[in-house]
Amino acid sequence: MKTLVFCAKGFETIEFSVFIDVLGWAGNDYGYPVETVTCGFTKQVMSTFNIPVIVDKTIDEIHVEDYDALAIPGGFEEFGFYEEAFNERFLALIREFNKQHKIIASICVGALPVGKSGVLQERKATTYHLKGAYRQKQLKKFGVHVINRRIVTDDNIISSYCPETAPYVAFELLGRLVGKKKAAVVKKAMGYR
Repeated sequence: MKTLVFCAKGFETIEFSVFIDVLGWAGNDYGYPVETVTCGFTKQVMSTFNIPVIVDKTIDEIHVEDYDALAIPGGFEEFGFYEEAFNERFLALIREFNKQHKIIASICVGALPVGKSGVLQERKATTYHLKGAYRQKQLKKFGVHVINRRIVTDDNIISSYCPETAPYVAFELLGRLVGKKKAAVVKKAMGYR
């Protein structure tokens, strides 16, 4: 089972790394049939705090039918996150994952491009909740029923409200891919409760 981890410019590294780590533990240590493929608009993506990351593929090389899930780390506006996260080509990719009823897992403001794509209209989700909940208010403008909870799931879409939730979103994604019991084994092995 393949998960596409999409890295928009300015993505937050902690929110990116949990998908790689959790699914990596599952595949490497337990032989679960999961793998991650990283993707961006360019082969080198500059993350938040100017850390360059080389991705596996560019958006033009992606065929949605090759993947079981899409993982979207959030990012910082100051580092250009929304320039690519709100790009129509990425929004179309989100729509296609949703159309094929694939899992879409977002962390923090990673929910905003999901909302902007239109796939969360009249559905439940959450996003960054601090600093006066200004990002939740932004998400609501996309027609989303915003729930102020750590992690919100609505059918195939998982969203969360801050970086602290990142590993739990990755475990939720893993549970959907291989089953909750197997995901619990990895979670325990990594020291999470």
